[in-house]
Amino acid sequence: MTADSATPEFIVAIPARYASTRLPAKPLQLLAGEPMIVHVVRRAREAGAAAVVVATDDQRIADVLLPLGVRVCMTAPDLASGTDRLADCARQLGWGDQRIVVNLQGDEPLAPPSAIAAVARLLADSGARLATLAQRIEHSDELFNPNCVKVVRAANGDALYFSRAPVPWARDAFATDRLNLPGPHWLRHIGLYAYRAGDLQRFAALPAGRLEQIECLEQLRVLEAGWRIAVDVYPLPFPAGVDTPEDVERVAAALAALRS
Repeated sequence: MTADSATPEFIVAIPARYASTRLPAKPLQLLAGEPMIVHVVRRAREAGAAAVVVATDDQRIADVLLPLGVRVCMTAPDLASGTDRLADCARQLGWGDQRIVVNLQGDEPLAPPSAIAAVARLLADSGARLATLAQRIEHSDELFNPNCVKVVRAANGDALYFSRAPVPWARDAFATDRLNLPGPHWLRHIGLYAYRAGDLQRFAALPAGRLEQIECLEQLRVLEAGWRIAVDVYPLPFPAGVDTPEDVERVAAALAALRS
């Protein structure tokens, strides 16, 4: 990690879409007595962000945040992704091309503040156009789960590929045993990104790539375009976000435990 270097000034931008197929009104789900989006904003503030902005398509989310002094950017409901929502936000608010923006998903109420600051440092230190984090995979059920996105890095730490498949494929080991992982070779991608505001808008303007469409992974778009993505291994726990009603119960219990 890059903990020894100075953390640059950065903005945390949080895309928060009201509609969700698996969990309607997800940003407003109550966790330990507060809407989920409030917890996410708190994590961003604890990371030391110079500013925190929530980009949303629904006034009900704005109504929860504005009394708390949170900057809200209203975006169109038909935008395809959180990246598009943040690019629209960057245009509306006139962020300079060199401003560092950390994209913190609106369903990550347990995101460690140290990880948010770390990805901003990584962008500044690496010189890459995007930066993101990963964690070691220790169990085979996670490796073979297509909902767990894997990342393969080059020797310099840049991303070579992201996939839902178990890559790299341990040909000889997996021929006889897929329950025990033969070494610390696999990384789970953490969907936390940093980029400069100008590259954020260029990212959103790129056409969807062939690999992106196959894997349904937006970050493959910039790899296909030849951009560098710096990847660092985050050494502390990074709890999963909220996607399902079961996740709501798990995260609510974790937040309650933090307060006790």
